[in-house]
Amino acid sequence: MGFTARLDDFQRRHTWLGFPVAVIYKFVDDQGGYLAVLITYYGFVSLFPGLLLLISVLGYTLQSHPTWQQAVLGSALQQFPIVGPQLQQNVSSIHGSSLGVLLGILGAVYGGLGVSVAIQTALNRVWAVPRYARPDPVVSRLRGLVLFVLIGAVVLITAALAAVGPVAASYGFGAGIRYGAIAVAMIVNVGAFLIGFRVLTARDVPLTDLMPGAIGAGVAVEVLQIVGALFVTYELSDASQIYGVFGLVLGLLAWLYLQAVIVVFCAEINVVRARRLWPRNLLTPFVNDVTLTRADRASYRSYVDSERFTPSQQVQTTFEQQPSANDKP
Repeated sequence: MGFTARLDDFQRRHTWLGFPVAVIYKFVDDQGGYLAVLITYYGFVSLFPGLLLLISVLGYTLQSHPTWQQAVLGSALQQFPIVGPQLQQNVSSIHGSSLGVLLGILGAVYGGLGVSVAIQTALNRVWAVPRYARPDPVVSRLRGLVLFVLIGAVVLITAALAAVGPVAASYGFGAGIRYGAIAVAMIVNVGAFLIGFRVLTARDVPLTDLMPGAIGAGVAVEVLQIVGALFVTYELSDASQIYGVFGLVLGLLAWLYLQAVIVVFCAEINVVRARRLWPRNLLTPFVNDVTLTRADRASYRSYVDSERFTPSQQVQTTFEQQPSANDKP
């Protein structure tokens, strides 16, 4: 038995290795990178109108509290490591206005609905929902409004929580409040992802099947925020001055793409776990003539079934090789 065969046998017998391998393989099969790019595009389109709306709302609601206004705005922009300072320099001088609110709402709704439709496309692709069962353009955008409101609420809550630390420090409180705010932010993120995964998937998926991915996404996003902020503080403090506008655009795109990859990848975790789509044959992406596992065959059947355009369309998938006695569905 060669090295590759021994490695394949090892990952099949050990879930701690076979499961992540299966998640990665399904992410690649579903073209998860391209799905994340689509989410990133609409996220980029909705970002600046959303910030304009946030600034305008803060200008009205916290007009008599400029310290809190700057704290909340600064904490919201700190969620974009590397480019946050540049964003703050360009938008912090904008004050609340009726026109700003109107333009911010229109732009944020357009981009936000685009993000929601892109996420719905990704989730339905991941869960192999047939095309005929996916919502029409009107219903998908109505569902998107739920995500739009959810994202807005999460941004406001996490921004306020991020501002708690500096404000508490200015009053002489310890670091415990800051750690507590981070923990609450993680819980809020987990709840938001759980609701988003449930509402935006055109299939009745139990919440228990969505919980692992929601927890993973909520924690990963918050850790990404913290690590990114530390990375900027100690390694890239002068990056904004060096790279200018190019650094701003590329940094934003990279940051949004990482967030989108987290969403798609954690959705794949839910599917692989719920449908037991592991272990996979280690060589399936590289060699055509391999013996497929039960998980391989189940995955390939779901990909074909997801392309059905009408309920009357029947698709049958067959494989040339016969499964072994120990690997029957």
